[in-house]
Amino acid sequence: MPLHASSMSWRRVTFLSVPIKCGQMRFLTAEAKASAGRLDGKLREKTLTLDTLNPQVKAVEYAVRGPIVIKAGEIERYLEEGGTKPFSEVIKANIGDAHAMGQKPITFLRQVVALCTFPELMDSPSFPEDAKRRARRILQGCGGHSLGSYSASPGVECIRKDIAAYIEQRDEGVPSDWENIYLTTGASDGIMTILRLLVSGKDSSRTGVMIPIPQYPLYSAAISEMDAVQVNYYLDEDNCWALDINELHRSYQAAKQHCQPRVICIINPGNPTGQVQSKKCIEEVLHFAYEENLFVMSDEVYQDNVYAPDCQFHSFKKVLYEMGPEYFNSVELVSFHSTSKGYTGECGFRGGYMEVINMDPEVKAQLVKLLSVRLCPPLAGQAAMDVIVNPPQPEEHTFKQFHQEKSSVLGALAEKAKLTEKILNAVPGIKCNPVQGAMYAFPRIFIPPKAVEEAKASPDMLYCLRLLEETGICVVPGSGFGQKDGTYHFRMTILPSIEKLKVLLGKVRDFHIGFLKEYSGLE
Repeated sequence: MPLHASSMSWRRVTFLSVPIKCGQMRFLTAEAKASAGRLDGKLREKTLTLDTLNPQVKAVEYAVRGPIVIKAGEIERYLEEGGTKPFSEVIKANIGDAHAMGQKPITFLRQVVALCTFPELMDSPSFPEDAKRRARRILQGCGGHSLGSYSASPGVECIRKDIAAYIEQRDEGVPSDWENIYLTTGASDGIMTILRLLVSGKDSSRTGVMIPIPQYPLYSAAISEMDAVQVNYYLDEDNCWALDINELHRSYQAAKQHCQPRVICIINPGNPTGQVQSKKCIEEVLHFAYEENLFVMSDEVYQDNVYAPDCQFHSFKKVLYEMGPEYFNSVELVSFHSTSKGYTGECGFRGGYMEVINMDPEVKAQLVKLLSVRLCPPLAGQAAMDVIVNPPQPEEHTFKQFHQEKSSVLGALAEKAKLTEKILNAVPGIKCNPVQGAMYAFPRIFIPPKAVEEAKASPDMLYCLRLLEETGICVVPGSGFGQKDGTYHFRMTILPSIEKLKVLLGKVRDFHIGFLKEYSGLE
């Protein structure tokens, strides 16, 4: 006989429902549920344990959100609960999250996305016609004229066309086919997808993936997860983290002894190193890829973040085109961009795209199949990406405000890049290369032998943990990005406000001097 609410006591009871015939439900108490989980008096073993977990997942490491950041979260909660430390707040300089660091959104981008999300706002006089015009166009490309619909797996067609037009303009007329454009869930999604296509083979024929050291840990994490072979090539720290063609040859030849290098990844401007590669350097990389038949992955998410007056962003695609048809029609190249960086810093929208050049048509069909499995990227992110590639033009009413906001963000970043380099280089035992672009400094730090001995495996982890516990500053140890043996670094973002950045750098200076005194006995 079924139970009715009127016959129940007001006691908290947990139920497990078990289907039986005639559509009725049998209800068991939590005690009975626990008994059902026993077999001959023994608890049922879990199917998924660390022993049965995919070993490639266990091999994944991601320093940007690693143990230092977890510790920072614990300290934050401790302070919120009334605990006391030598500092009043944790300053998280570990990740390039612009809005979390106080950067204001670009008004026009948010207006367009708001209109797309809630079209009833089209009737509001508070929104400019320029934004409404873009929002209408985007919505016309969406199923049911709604941002809540799925799009085609490669993305909304009109947005793909806008991206192709943007690339042609950026590259001064180099042709771009919108059917080679694929919207992604941030650049990371595109990078992972392309690597999945590339990784194959066993033992000595396993795919080798050439990545810069230092590198953004997404690459090493993806390589571990896919059980590919990480092939390191070292950037030249003494030459402002430039890419050395001789080092590429050394790395490639060494890797051929135990794997099959098939792809080279480049991050330009650099993360975590902040360098902007010269056109000559890019030409050398592309010639190397052409000669060794390597697939090229160019991570260009910081293309708007160039601060040094003597530096300029050169897209790999444009340089490839200028090298002539022999190169442009044969080298396989995928370039990536994102809403998360640049001057917008819209990390949470998870918008991005990739442009695929010279991919075998049959492989491209497999790419589309792989993309279709995840249905489509978030449409709000696609809309945000569209605004980045199709911003207000000089003749439009919204251009003045947009240009002021963009210039303000990039100008402040350039000022903070210079400030960071200047203050860090004034500290004994710290050397910081110019922050030419991107959003990070990657200073080299001297760690005394006594501290190295105490730390055993990870001296820079000891350094960064002490820095966090004594000052509240959260940075990422250089070992999480890779570094030459015997050298130590940390990565910090330059995103905090000028005032907070000065406080941060002052604390780093005082801590480092104290650290040297403690472990070296220096005055």
